[in-house]
Amino acid sequence: MSELFPDYRATWETDQHRALRTHAAEFFRKESTPHQERWAKQHQVDREFWNKLGDAGLLGVDLPEEFGGIGGDFGLSAVIAEELVLAGDSASGWLVHSPIVAHYINTYANDEQKQRWMPGIISGDKVLAIAMTEPGTGSDLQAVKTTAVRDGDHYVINGSKTFISNGTHCDLLVIVAKTDSTKGAGGVSLIVAETNSDLVGFQRGRVLEKVGQHGQDTRELFFTDMRVPVANLLGEQEGQGFYQLMSQLARERLIIASSCAGMAEAAVIESVRYTKEREAFGKALIKFQNTKFELAELKAEVLSIKTTVDYCIQEYVNGKNDPATASMAKLVAADKGVDVVDRCVQFFGGYGYMMEYPIARAYAGARVNKIYGGTSEIMKEIISRSL
Repeated sequence: MSELFPDYRATWETDQHRALRTHAAEFFRKESTPHQERWAKQHQVDREFWNKLGDAGLLGVDLPEEFGGIGGDFGLSAVIAEELVLAGDSASGWLVHSPIVAHYINTYANDEQKQRWMPGIISGDKVLAIAMTEPGTGSDLQAVKTTAVRDGDHYVINGSKTFISNGTHCDLLVIVAKTDSTKGAGGVSLIVAETNSDLVGFQRGRVLEKVGQHGQDTRELFFTDMRVPVANLLGEQEGQGFYQLMSQLARERLIIASSCAGMAEAAVIESVRYTKEREAFGKALIKFQNTKFELAELKAEVLSIKTTVDYCIQEYVNGKNDPATASMAKLVAADKGVDVVDRCVQFFGGYGYMMEYPIARAYAGARVNKIYGGTSEIMKEIISRSL
């Protein structure tokens, strides 16, 4: 239930979604919220946190029941994404693992691969990451330089990746690589490296010092003559990777949008609480007209973000995997969400600039939402094609 909007209910939200919302909120406030500062200092969540997520049933909500999942719809993941940020979590890599990378496995893996990987993905025994971005390649995924050359029953992989979330803990890494460097998009393939063994040629680089989300283990990764079985190719044949990526990006952008909606709501909730408690010139901040009017405008802004995102989620749940619709959700939620958080910092004065305050961590962590999963400029380009 929304604290700002107690009677609000998305069209896609069923009693199952509501029950999961309560469960997820309780879990994150117990297992995540108290550890944010410690995780930020160590630049990673505790490894056992992943198994706690699995034990709580939060890693397989829309994955097949035969492997331990719930088999629900995308809305279940959207609920968790919202509750994660409402709990003040900016460290967990759940967003990458569960609603994004797990669905590359679920959609493109063959039966043998699913039997081998899916139970561990859902239990938290196998943490997922995806290696797309390279030092010289961002949104232009067909221009990746990482190569995978077939040598008998193995691919020999060479290259480097950067900005890889879950880079420390990942046991399964989906690598975007060129299996045919003479082709553009048609030469890209997705290959899964099992990194929890002594994989020769695989190196985890430095933990990157980000502006925000300090508790997330974002790293550089390097591959030097790294051998991965051909049996770990995702898809029936080579050269399908770019099209697999494009098919899944709408889902990725929607889950980021859900997170942004929750982030904006959390910032306003925190601001309302603070302005009711904090006094200046003998009265609570919320008693000042400027404060009331600004909070009123922000509450309306949050509702507009939520309704936009929920409309786009409903379209996706209905089976409409439309890139323009997902891009609109991410564009609005990311751009407006960052603005909402920025304006909320002002209520806290100097304390809003101190990292021990959740609002400061939200401010530092929010800005990347306009960049990853496709920049706001890329979203506008995609939307413009639908005009």
